[in-house]
Amino acid sequence: MRYLPLTDTDRGEMLAKIGASSIDDLFVDVPEEARLSGPIEGLPLHASEMAVEKHMRALSKKNLAAADAPFFLGAGAYRHHVPASVDHIIQRGEFLTAYTPYQPEIAQGTLQMLFEFQTQVARLYGCAVANASMYDGSTACWEAVAMAHRVTRRKRVVLSGALHPHYAEVVRTMAKFTDDEIADSRPSIQPQPDNSGLISRIDENTSCVVVQYPDILGRIPDLAEIAEAAHAKGALLIAVNTEPVALGAIKSPGELGADIVVGEGQSIGVGLQFGGPYLGLFAVRDPKHVRQMPGRLCGETTDAEGKRGFVLTLSTREQHIRREKATSNICTNSGLCALAFNVHMTLLGEKGLRQLAAENHRLACLAADRLAKVPGVSVLNGAFFNEFTVTIGGNARDAVRTLADKGILAGVSLSRLYPDSEGMDDALLVAVTETTTEEDIETLASALQEVLA
Repeated sequence: MRYLPLTDTDRGEMLAKIGASSIDDLFVDVPEEARLSGPIEGLPLHASEMAVEKHMRALSKKNLAAADAPFFLGAGAYRHHVPASVDHIIQRGEFLTAYTPYQPEIAQGTLQMLFEFQTQVARLYGCAVANASMYDGSTACWEAVAMAHRVTRRKRVVLSGALHPHYAEVVRTMAKFTDDEIADSRPSIQPQPDNSGLISRIDENTSCVVVQYPDILGRIPDLAEIAEAAHAKGALLIAVNTEPVALGAIKSPGELGADIVVGEGQSIGVGLQFGGPYLGLFAVRDPKHVRQMPGRLCGETTDAEGKRGFVLTLSTREQHIRREKATSNICTNSGLCALAFNVHMTLLGEKGLRQLAAENHRLACLAADRLAKVPGVSVLNGAFFNEFTVTIGGNARDAVRTLADKGILAGVSLSRLYPDSEGMDDALLVAVTETTTEEDIETLASALQEVLA
């Protein structure tokens, strides 16, 4: 709990300094209907420190933590085991307190870590160049769209219907300020992605096609087919990956022709943490596009004595030198989360990542096979990595709530992600990782069968 020792005199001096007569003057731009007219009903005006701590602890105990229950949630945020050594290293003072290297020559440790991080992301994504990270996957997705606009000089953006709806919403929101035309759709509940329908929406005015890989239903689209169609119209293919562990088992988006690859790096080194902070990943396949990338890039060089060193090679953000000419308004990279990713990936190595991916897929297949035996449950996917969709023949949101009351976090109901779409009510998205046990799978299947009976 933070202690803010401000007196009425302190507040008065601050208000006078900015020319405000009262704190209420700071909120005049907030519509009156959105403002409270008085204290929050039922909330005491003051309480002792001990009483507040006790109350907050009691509230926190109402949470059901991921580690305390069979856990099958996914949809862009995944529970993986993070080795204790990751936390140990990122809490070292020279890393934990480091900030943006405005004087890079004295921040060699930070720059080396970011250089190695970029190398890992580029190899993972099958691309030539990766930047030093971004806020999260959704904002990285928008920055990719903005980059495609700059590269192609076009404004029409085709979104796959199976792109995570939160990512799509970020794109739609930001496009209001750039006049980009967003051509999107909703996912259809079918075993295979609708590639032909997506390709039919690409025309000569399209700047980019945005496809999730694997998609929001856990399906694995054929990126090569989409890339060929996009390139034939002069458009770029943006591939979005929310589960980087999957790339230990399936081909990288860059190998399949994606021009820009973005995603969420949370799965590697970063815990769920109640929703953040997370880690945006961004890479390009063709080096000629490097100057249109957002964020910053670290490079390797040699100093005057011929020793290996690291520098900020490109900084396209507004806080450095470009200002109004900046390609991005991203204010900083997620440095500490990038370090966690870097450490975990280093501990895994290529062999370890592939083994981790194989275990994820093995357990997911066990879960899909077991759930398929529950009366009324059908597995939608033809192919998947560690996440798949099932239809349960009943209301999935109600089932999720009932199972949560039983101490089982069963998955994400698609009607929660798509509240206005038809045909989603009985669809449930189930994610399985190496932290899931076979006992957890049996618990879910047995409880779901009981709920649906």
